[in-house]
Amino acid sequence: MHCDGKLAVVTGGSAGIGREITLQLAAEGWDVAVCNLHEDEHAISLVKEVEALGRRCLFTACDVGDKSQLQDFYQQVVTDFDCAPRLIVNNAGVQTWAPLLELQEEDWDRVIRTNLKGAFLNIQLAARLMVERKTPGSIVNIGSGCNKLAFPNLVDYAASKGGIEMLTKSAAVELGQHGIRVNCVAPGGILIDRTREEAPDYADVWGNIAPLGRVGMPEDIANAVSYLADEKASFVTGQTLWVDGGVFTKANWPY
Repeated sequence: MHCDGKLAVVTGGSAGIGREITLQLAAEGWDVAVCNLHEDEHAISLVKEVEALGRRCLFTACDVGDKSQLQDFYQQVVTDFDCAPRLIVNNAGVQTWAPLLELQEEDWDRVIRTNLKGAFLNIQLAARLMVERKTPGSIVNIGSGCNKLAFPNLVDYAASKGGIEMLTKSAAVELGQHGIRVNCVAPGGILIDRTREEAPDYADVWGNIAPLGRVGMPEDIANAVSYLADEKASFVTGQTLWVDGGVFTKANWPY
């Protein structure tokens, strides 16, 4: 492979929001390197879909919370594409449903390790490559509505996403001198396979409370990532872009 200047890395990119982001980037002319915890039928079909769009796709099974595995992944990216990525999308994430008083330590560790430590390691490793190869670029971290508000029974998830908010700002301040922008996209209620399984009426519930009157779709998040990756956002860094239909802006008004 040889890089033509548009190479993106998407973590957790084989399903859900990550898959939509990957496919939209490919449609917009990006080659993509995707890592996911396991290689499965979603990963295999994703590679074929990206290639059908005329772009190249590298898939690697990788635990984003494991520095050694991530180092091997980025080495493979550089070897296969012969360049540093210009876009990193930290999308990999897990969550645990449990109230604070019942949350297990191992679940807390797993969520923080994947969501927050994984984002930190990817930012650090990718930024080092960008600086070394003098490649300015964009890093987009996928946050959540619980960047701003506490969600019930999602203590560890909320803590990890709140951490991503500040990690985004800190990284943006430190990496700006190298021409690297760092931003966060915070989704609201998004209709994907996982949320359909959580609640059959998910779309109606979230659509009814959103000021825009509908549930979010994966392409809404992909569009936001696309904007932050583009030169149109060349003076935007350290920001969180809320893609939630106004849900988390609307006050909980008593009358």
